Amino acid sequence: MIVHLLDGTYELFRHFYGLRRATPGADRKYGAAAGVLGTVLEMIEGGATHLGVATDHVIESFRNQLWPDYKTGEGLEPALMAQFHPLEEALVAMGVTVWPMVELEADDALASAARIAAADRRVQQVCIWTPDKDLAQCVSGTRVVQVDRRSRAIRDAAAVRRKFGVGPALIPDFLALVGDAADGYPGIAGIGKVTAARLLNQHGAIEAFPPEVLGAQRERALLFKELATLRADAPLFNDVDALEWQGPSAAFGGVARRLGAARLQDRSRAARGAPRRGRRQRRGD
Repeated sequence: MIVHLLDGTYELFRHFYGLRRATPGADRKYGAAAGVLGTVLEMIEGGATHLGVATDHVIESFRNQLWPDYKTGEGLEPALMAQFHPLEEALVAMGVTVWPMVELEADDALASAARIAAADRRVQQVCIWTPDKDLAQCVSGTRVVQVDRRSRAIRDAAAVRRKFGVGPALIPDFLALVGDAADGYPGIAGIGKVTAARLLNQHGAIEAFPPEVLGAQRERALLFKELATLRADAPLFNDVDALEWQGPSAAFGGVARRLGAARLQDRSRAARGAPRRGRRQRRGD
């Protein structure tokens, strides 16, 4: 089996701003949530049998206590924020496993789910559907891969190295040095992507750097590494069988109508009754 793990937060943002570009000034109350449901159904129609969706039930996490400038929900569009909880409820009604994260982030849930699924010998591959560079640290050979929905390209360990200049295990160190504007930490002054990759390939993880490399910035770099390191120990499920889609619940029709997407009910029923075969994505960066 192939296990598909979807970044629900990213998908909600993608659909929200995609709809806004298509219909400026006319936000649909639950348009983005309905769009995410459609995306999940498209995956199922394309052959996905085992899948889970991670969302940020709240934007803040334990990382906000470590670094005061870490990302928060401040400035988030109210019309977007109001769709997180309805999306989570709708996914449950559609019969899809969903992990609404509170103390941890959606990325931590994806990392944890990937670890649990990859440990099962029945699983042929784990696909993490997100372009987020943080998740590159979870890639393992060709067994655990990232899938970029925009290009439908698979990023395995070799592709991670081509893109960042380091392997998956050193992605937290790489991000600590170069920073991540989306997450709100700046990295180390004077160290860009090329220099970061060179230092990491020369010395290994930041902890192994000679003292003179980072000097007084060493502790800050280690703090940023802690921010960038995903938690993979969340006890989300015990058996991948829990991720098998069994079809929508009886409540899904009403939920779909409230979201303004009644036709999703018919699609989900049809998908439940149809034989599903996996589709291959093309490999690339």
